[in-house]
Amino acid sequence: MFCNTWEAVSEKIHYSIPEEMPKGSFVGNIAKDLDLDIKDFSHHGVTFVCRGKREYFALNNKNGHLYIKETLDREQICPQIEKCFFSCEVIIAGSMKIYRIEIEITDINDNAPSFTSAKLQLKISETTEAGTRFPLHDAQDPDFGINSVQSYKLSASRYFSLDVQTGLDAVKYAEIVLETSLDREEQNVHDLVLTAFDGGSPAKSGTTQIHVIVLDANDNTPIFSQPVYTVSTAENVPVGYTVITVKATDLDEGVNQEITYSFRKISDKASQTFHINSETGEIILVGKLDYEESARYEMEVQGTDGGGLVDVSKVVIIVSDVNDNIPEITVRSMTNSVPEDSQIGTPIALLNVQDEDSGKNGEVLCSVPSNLPFQLNKTFDNYYMLVTARALDREQVGAYNITVTATDQGIPPLSSSRIILLQILDKNDNPPIFAHSTYVFSIEENNQKGTPVFSLKADDSDWEENQRIAYSIIESQMNESPLSSYLSINSETGVVYALSAFDYEKFKEIHFHIKAQDGGSPPLSSNVSVTLFILDQNDNAPEILYPSPPTDGSTGVELAPRSSEPGYLVTKVVAVDEDSGQNGWLSYQLIKATEPGLFTVGLHTGEIRTTRFFLEKDVLKQSLVVLVKDNGQPPLSASVTVTVVLADSIPESLSDLSSISAPVDSQSDLTFYLVVAVAFVSCLFFIFLLVLLAIRLHKWKNSQLCDSGLGTLHGVPVSQFMGIDGVRAFLHSYCQDVSLTMGSGKSQINFPKGHCSNAMISKQQFEAEDHIPRSTDLNLGCEDPDLGQAGAALAHSDAPVRGRRQKPPLRLSRSRLCQACGESEEGVRANLKAEASRNQKQLAGKDPGETLFLASNAPK
Repeated sequence: MFCNTWEAVSEKIHYSIPEEMPKGSFVGNIAKDLDLDIKDFSHHGVTFVCRGKREYFALNNKNGHLYIKETLDREQICPQIEKCFFSCEVIIAGSMKIYRIEIEITDINDNAPSFTSAKLQLKISETTEAGTRFPLHDAQDPDFGINSVQSYKLSASRYFSLDVQTGLDAVKYAEIVLETSLDREEQNVHDLVLTAFDGGSPAKSGTTQIHVIVLDANDNTPIFSQPVYTVSTAENVPVGYTVITVKATDLDEGVNQEITYSFRKISDKASQTFHINSETGEIILVGKLDYEESARYEMEVQGTDGGGLVDVSKVVIIVSDVNDNIPEITVRSMTNSVPEDSQIGTPIALLNVQDEDSGKNGEVLCSVPSNLPFQLNKTFDNYYMLVTARALDREQVGAYNITVTATDQGIPPLSSSRIILLQILDKNDNPPIFAHSTYVFSIEENNQKGTPVFSLKADDSDWEENQRIAYSIIESQMNESPLSSYLSINSETGVVYALSAFDYEKFKEIHFHIKAQDGGSPPLSSNVSVTLFILDQNDNAPEILYPSPPTDGSTGVELAPRSSEPGYLVTKVVAVDEDSGQNGWLSYQLIKATEPGLFTVGLHTGEIRTTRFFLEKDVLKQSLVVLVKDNGQPPLSASVTVTVVLADSIPESLSDLSSISAPVDSQSDLTFYLVVAVAFVSCLFFIFLLVLLAIRLHKWKNSQLCDSGLGTLHGVPVSQFMGIDGVRAFLHSYCQDVSLTMGSGKSQINFPKGHCSNAMISKQQFEAEDHIPRSTDLNLGCEDPDLGQAGAALAHSDAPVRGRRQKPPLRLSRSRLCQACGESEEGVRANLKAEASRNQKQLAGKDPGETLFLASNAPK
């Protein structure tokens, strides 16, 4: 990890080595000189950087030694430069330190002096005066300092001597001095040897031959227009470009006036770059100029006339820099990833920028895009530190391609760029998020176990483990049972499954929370509220509350006065359905009636009303079958049979019913036939039915309507006075206390209002009672002889629903029953006895549960 700052050590470490050392030669112990432990040295990671196009040095990270990687030739690396050295840096990434290393390349005498030509030719007129000087071509030695040319020696001659001069640039050059006049006729040619010596140890030398031709008289020497020609040219001029033209004049005429131009003193590099036209004096560029290789060229040009006289001039060519080098960006150290919670100023990379141009062309500015959370800080020289400038958020940007641009100040400016890839490491700083704060789902009841109910999805903008989400249901109680017994969730997918079947009638909705937790450390989580509605199915049939089905096999009886008008409310069928919605919407339908069209049932109310006036021909007992159906798909239904008796009063209904023969019921015949058919299949079952029927008939024969000893009716509860063919259900449904009294020769029946309950007597109660106590009697009165109005009023009252307390069974005393009938006690006994006899005759053809009979225990 980088520190916030880099430390540049101000002291320099200086090494000096001679040139031409072989590869692998030892330069210095960097680890020792920097006082670094070799273990830390290798662990921290040390980078050695030297400026230059070629790498001449290498650092061994194992021992910290600096070696020569390429052979060094000072004459090529630093031509015409007094001091030749490399400026290098040692970068310690671990301790964030940069050390400056200076390596000086010292010269050795590895080059001998040499002349540009192995043979020189001089033309001297015989009239030339003694003491005349003739400059010679200088010897060239690439070595520097004492290893360069230090002296010249001329072979022995009585005509010529050698004079060595030192110029302003401390360069020694030789001149031949004419000691005595020449005589062409005596000797027209002189051959001399010029030797140049350097100052090395041992000294090295080079020679050239000087061929002197003695000419006839030439009394004017060529003269250059300028002693020094200085010109500046851009480095990007093309080959063939005329850099400068030198000009010399001669006052002689003819051949002695013709001047030939040539380089007298020029370096090897310059001779490969420039050429002089011997006739015109034009110096032409024949090689490519490069300011970065050589910014200045110096050479001497001589003009020689036809008579051999010579003049020398100096030419200085200054190469001006052109912005032809693109800035170069080098990454010295870099990290590939940083955590998203890194502090501002965290280092990312250490960059070095170089531009080989000079001046403004070499001034470089570095920058990064302003929209990125990074900035460049300049440390020293051309080093820049790339650091974070703002807080990072991996959820917004997970990786950056940071483009570092380096632009010089030249005209036009040149630029280069380097892309640094940086990965942002994730921190668990984002909890899972659901799309909604609450969710509502539904499922139909009676579902199968293991059915997928719904699925949830939470998103986490973190990465990898921090993004991996596990789902769970927060445990709670539901109907005293844990929620886990009803629902489970897949921790990976978020799919919720039903573990058991739901019942809408038990609970209609479930409220719970689901937790989403990521895999970070520490983990983050969030909860969401879920409501699961249980949808109703039509799985409950309608339940009929009124008329309630009797327990002794009979059906309910309603009383309808014969004087009823159309629309008269006879009774009302009351039913409920535990389902809801459409599944609980009930409709009522009359599916069977003794006389169709006589009664109607309200589609939604269940009210049974008359549709017309009653006629004499209408059957006294009307049997209605009402179907109650819900609106589910498919619909479920229940039916109830309602018996309606057409009578204006109870005594009338009793007498009329006693005289009516039981009609043949086709349904009963069908049942009988079915029983007979089953009897053939199972004899045992048939015998059982016969035994049961015999027991029932025996009990009915022993039942008495009136007590023979006390003149009252014993052992016959109200439920046996009226069966399916009588008015028993009427009394049971409304439970009116009836009083029969005698007064003024009239019988009166009173029905007290507002007292209603379901007083149906079970079969067990009937079998348990052997007499009727006299404490509860039918109260008789004669105030209102019209029983039809009381019956009608009773019929319009609302039918009671199941669940109310049953009243004690009604009991009749014999004397009061006689008074209600308006006859003597003996007449009543006779009538009852006759009625019982008739009813006993009918038992053979009727089902005991549907037979209406009157039993009498009166004395014979």
